[in-house]
Amino acid sequence: MHRKWFVNKTNPEFVRYLSRNASVSPLLAQVLINRGLRTVTDIHNFLNPEIRNLSDPFLLPDMDIAVGRIKSALRAGEKVFVYGDYDADGLTATAIMVRVLRTAGLDVQYGIPHRMIHGYGFHLGAVDMAKKLGAGLIITVDTGISSFGAIAAAREKGIDVIITDHHEPVRDSGIAVADSTGRNGFLLPTAVAVVNPKTEPGDNGLTILSGAGVAFKLAQALAVDGDVNLSLDDTLSLLDLAALGTVADVVPLTGENRIILRKGIKLLNKGVRPGIRALRDVCGLKGREVNSRLLAFTLVPRINAAGRIDDSTDVVRLLLSDDDEEALRIGLWMDRLNTERQKIEEEVYQEAMTQLRESEAECVIVLSGEGWHQGVLGIVASRLMEEFSVPAFILSTGDGIAKGSARSVPSFDICMGLERCRDVIISFGGHRQAAGLRLDLANIEKFREMMTDIVRKTLDGRDLTPSLEIDADINFSDITFGLIKELEMLEPFGQGNTEPFFGSKALEVVGPRLVGGNHLKMKLKKNAVSLDVIGFAMGHFLERLSSGSQVDAVFTPKINEWNGGRSLQLMLRACRPSA
Repeated sequence: MHRKWFVNKTNPEFVRYLSRNASVSPLLAQVLINRGLRTVTDIHNFLNPEIRNLSDPFLLPDMDIAVGRIKSALRAGEKVFVYGDYDADGLTATAIMVRVLRTAGLDVQYGIPHRMIHGYGFHLGAVDMAKKLGAGLIITVDTGISSFGAIAAAREKGIDVIITDHHEPVRDSGIAVADSTGRNGFLLPTAVAVVNPKTEPGDNGLTILSGAGVAFKLAQALAVDGDVNLSLDDTLSLLDLAALGTVADVVPLTGENRIILRKGIKLLNKGVRPGIRALRDVCGLKGREVNSRLLAFTLVPRINAAGRIDDSTDVVRLLLSDDDEEALRIGLWMDRLNTERQKIEEEVYQEAMTQLRESEAECVIVLSGEGWHQGVLGIVASRLMEEFSVPAFILSTGDGIAKGSARSVPSFDICMGLERCRDVIISFGGHRQAAGLRLDLANIEKFREMMTDIVRKTLDGRDLTPSLEIDADINFSDITFGLIKELEMLEPFGQGNTEPFFGSKALEVVGPRLVGGNHLKMKLKKNAVSLDVIGFAMGHFLERLSSGSQVDAVFTPKINEWNGGRSLQLMLRACRPSA
């Protein structure tokens, strides 16, 4: 995919000032400036995320009401029903909520929807489940913000509902919605409490929380309150689950999320939870240190796989399990499901690509197929969005209905677009860049026309060619073990805090070749300094390279550890012939 290269530059005097006063190298100072950190205090807090810097959980809307209602349930000996979602964020959020409430002494059961049977969200069937269990209180996690009918039905059955969610609330467009109440320009279900940071005006730094993050904040609030038999250590022990949900939901890894992830990954590496320890073993990570990137490509897909193609209730059992044998059995099952998911995903992707080659998509992709597996539509939409740099909607059709997932480019708010298509869709929900939707099969073409018009007018001819942001030009002589150690202070990496990319021009290519099938291996040389380079899945560049040719390259410096030795290595991110 073609990308424009863009090098971030800052006034050199300011870089030197921050470097000197924050006690970091000029290169790291430039990287931090690129991430919006422009004061010594901001840099210190970013590089040293501490538990004491976690925000007051009672800053979240309705948190005091939620805590009060839970304490009432505890005093009355009420049963509580926790209802989550089938993705990794929802499953970890469910485990957090169940664990903390049980630790507090409550009688808690939980439920997870089956994607194929129930679809997404808190629904009437969940209310019936709670009623049969004799629950007086339902707590939703990572869901519920648009479940008006189900929450009204719970109230009619005498069951209170606390919503904890982080998805976009329904905007008040002036059209009456039954069983709703207004707040700050949003329409919310008539629950006892709605704990969702996105329902408040402005941004207190908590709108970036995942569903698991919001669940963790409720656990923190219960510990802080003091009237519940919970210690802060009880709450902090849940940070490994919160970290998994945070990585899985691809939220910005800054602020509160950075603290959650930094501390949560330490717990993950200690392996204190049998379920996560078993899942790490299944992934081949026994004895290895994990980071956010490794989690995203190993544990998270296996957690998600169950909800994509099967019933994911057992994933919560894994996350709560204290039995090593049970945990390993469930972990192996999740691994098998992930292999099956990969096969199904590739089949749907190839069929979608065939359609795309036969269409004339411009600024938006809308594709549908009869019987396409709903569990992989979001992944396929994401792949197409990244490949073509336009919003993508992938729909599965059957029984006159189209259900699907959407993924968007950063410059287009997909929920805003879906809001404007309300006349032709049945329902939708999600985030700015990811959503799910349902519509009548007969309305697909009309939806395509409307969304194309909305995207075109919103972006107004904006160049959608993705840019490759380079943190700084770098001399090969500046790439040292010390620099790499300093860059490791930026971990964990992810959205909002990507791995630093450095660039250099007119580099001499030495010995280019393929290794491991499709990986590019070579050395790059500049002013007598030669460094080893590996470009994963970049073998297609080989035909344009030869020893002695010159290239411009974008890379991330790493330490290569092999056979007991340590050497500097560049992870190649992009490459082009020098002008």
